[in-house]
Amino acid sequence: LRLVAVLKAILEGEKAAVLKRDRHLPLSFHRRQEELKFSLGLQRLQHRVREIQALRDGPAGEGPGQDGMRDPQLKTEAKPPESELPTLILEAVKELEAAKQQVLKRIQIWKRQQQLAGNGALFEENLAPLQKRCESLVEVYFQLHQQVMAASAELGAELLPRLQERFNEVLSSLVKR
Repeated sequence: LRLVAVLKAILEGEKAAVLKRDRHLPLSFHRRQEELKFSLGLQRLQHRVREIQALRDGPAGEGPGQDGMRDPQLKTEAKPPESELPTLILEAVKELEAAKQQVLKRIQIWKRQQQLAGNGALFEENLAPLQKRCESLVEVYFQLHQQVMAASAELGAELLPRLQERFNEVLSSLVKR
């Protein structure tokens, strides 16, 4: 982890130096950086969904043969506390909302570029990347929603309606925009 932190600091320093020298990087650089940020956030969200599913499945979700490799003392410690599932779900919903914001920001940029095209600015009309982004986000949305509904008994009567409201807001804002 220290090595990763050192490399990250070095790369951030190099990026700052490049930005200081060349204030205006090409648009493709910014677009690629934004795309990488989104794909990383989406991968993190997919990982959270898999974590939630694994947590819900518990020890029964482990394949045969894995039991023998574990230490019997670790079996009792490996059981997650009950409060871990709601926390994990809340973090996943927060990441879902952040990914939604990135998609909406990209849609807003596309709309603005379309407006500027009326004045003669260059405009890339290809909607495929934007559509792919929306489709992948909605796919993860449905996976996460399915996990939340499956775990509804464990979430309690207070948390479930709030989560439902947040899910509805994410989907409706994506559809409306």
